[in-house]
Amino acid sequence: MSRKDRDRDLRYQPDERPPGGFVLGCGAQLVVLGITGLVAFPTIVVRAAGETEAYLSWAVFCTVAVSGVATVLQALRIGRIGAGYILTTGPAAAFIGICVTALAEGGPGVLAVLVIVSSLLPLAISARLSLFRRFLTPTIVGTVNMLIPATVLPVVFGRLTDVPEGVPGPAAPLTAAATVLVISVIHLKAAPRLRLWAPLLGVVTGSVVAAAFGLYDVERVLRASWVGLPQGAWPGLDLDFGPAFAGLLPAFAFVAVIGTIQTITAAVAVQRVSWRRARAVDYRVVEGAVAADGVSKLLCGVGGIMPTQTTTVAVPTIEITGVAARSVGVAAGALMIVLAFLPKALAAVLAVPGPVYAAYLIVLLALIFVRGMAEVIQGGIDHRKGLIAGLGFWVGVGCQNGVLFPEYLAEVAGGLLANGITVGGLVAIGMTLFLEVTAPRVSRLEVEADVSVLPRIRKFIGKFAVRSGWDSKMVDRLDAASEETLLTLVGEDEAGEERARRRLFLTARRETEGAVLEFVAAVGEENIQDRIGLLAERPDDLLVEREVSLRLLRHIASSVRHQQFHDTDIVTVRVDAPTPPRDGW
Repeated sequence: MSRKDRDRDLRYQPDERPPGGFVLGCGAQLVVLGITGLVAFPTIVVRAAGETEAYLSWAVFCTVAVSGVATVLQALRIGRIGAGYILTTGPAAAFIGICVTALAEGGPGVLAVLVIVSSLLPLAISARLSLFRRFLTPTIVGTVNMLIPATVLPVVFGRLTDVPEGVPGPAAPLTAAATVLVISVIHLKAAPRLRLWAPLLGVVTGSVVAAAFGLYDVERVLRASWVGLPQGAWPGLDLDFGPAFAGLLPAFAFVAVIGTIQTITAAVAVQRVSWRRARAVDYRVVEGAVAADGVSKLLCGVGGIMPTQTTTVAVPTIEITGVAARSVGVAAGALMIVLAFLPKALAAVLAVPGPVYAAYLIVLLALIFVRGMAEVIQGGIDHRKGLIAGLGFWVGVGCQNGVLFPEYLAEVAGGLLANGITVGGLVAIGMTLFLEVTAPRVSRLEVEADVSVLPRIRKFIGKFAVRSGWDSKMVDRLDAASEETLLTLVGEDEAGEERARRRLFLTARRETEGAVLEFVAAVGEENIQDRIGLLAERPDDLLVEREVSLRLLRHIASSVRHQQFHDTDIVTVRVDAPTPPRDGW
């Protein structure tokens, strides 16, 4: 899409203020789009685990309230917590299976402690996101994403036939079929604006069919008060740390990491659609989004409920409505908090029968599985990725279903290897670490971030090129790319005293068609990737002196990627080797 198109389509950027009534309407749309998941996920978990209606009332109340608080936090960005963009929060579908197990084996107290401990992971990752970026590989993330439906679907399929006695036999299959049919048809054939409403329309259609069979609990809605607090009370914490805690903690940790990846994806995506002029991704925003997600999960743990997760609902909504003002996120979060204190509105959603919820989740989990496949094949797939993902997935499925040497694995470490997500994740991570350990040696250099170190960098690059077997042309390319990157990153107009306190870490590694140089230094305020992109819009005779290095780098390197974090600035430069001339030329 051209910049002109973006200017025409985006009505409000994050830092702009639409009229109050307009903001409230856009916020209400986001809440309505997410209301089904806000209530459906905790309902499935609590009822599948056989917990009481009082605890269900408490779980739904807390889920809606915490989701509202987290949505406001994402929009406001308090310190390093929050993205400063519209990012809604809702219950995490990936946690359904293991939350059911935690409730069934240990109750709400054990679930609470598991969620609290696992929430520390996104908080830790947000503080040092630059250190974790190499371990959050698409292959590992995709494998675990594919395993999530494999572990959850047995629970969901069980809900398809969850109807009271005396209900006609065709009631469950017809209500489920109606739900899936409406969601699928809208997804397949409708315009983008209508596709946003597919889940809600599917659940409403399924509920209407269910009401014809007497499955919709109208009495529940009539009994609920208009305003009030939940029936249940805080379930407390179980600090015994028994076998249920030890066996499920790794699975909770793995899924928390996957949730972090999803938050990172959402934070990147929302930046790409929220500005009229395309910008490079600001990873400080991503760190803030991950931190807010960790705080949200921590609040869920304290409340004794299943974790929440940053969602991507806002991204297609912004693309369709053209409204990215952060005030809309504040309004949506505030409306969720108000909704938590309206029992009748929540009861209307809680009254939806099990087969409808199950059908809705089947569609959702199918999309999660495909998303996992897309992660694995991102950037192409080779024999290494295929083996890691395939073996990790099927070993995880085998252990989850108790068909892979259960007499030996089921009781290991208190049932640690009985969970498919844990086992599949461990297999994928172990194989990835093996590739890292056995990979060709990476050349490293640590120097001060100052132009005076250019001779040392040239010497380093020369040795690296000789070891890689490249000729003088490639040496010249690498040398030029290194020099221009350093000059641009350091900035000749910075104060000398400030530069003396900065350190630069340079790594070089060979790839099939060339080399990758990575410069790691202190944070700067301008994004090099943005500045290189702007050069294409300026004629050469308008260049200012500091942009000369950028233009040279743009022509020398095949790609330049600049990642800005709170604690680190990383510039990755890819340089292709010169193509040898053909015989006879």
